[in-house]
Amino acid sequence: MNKGIAGCLLLLMVGLLASCSSDHIMHMRDGSTVVVEGKPHLDKASRMLVYTDATGRTQAVNLDEVKGMSRLKN
Repeated sequence: MNKGIAGCLLLLMVGLLASCSSDHIMHMRDGSTVVVEGKPHLDKASRMLVYTDATGRTQAVNLDEVKGMSRLKN
């Protein structure tokens, strides 16, 4: 019984954490847009914005190329 309860709690916690991450849209200076899973983070040393794209691949873009960012409403 304890293993069942622990398993349910683990699934509940993972579900809550997954629902907290919201997707974002990066608006680029060239007029294009990029859908980003979760929130990108800045690599301060290289001034690159590191993100995961909609296909699940990790990408990086120079911060100077980003015009703005907004949260995607789900």
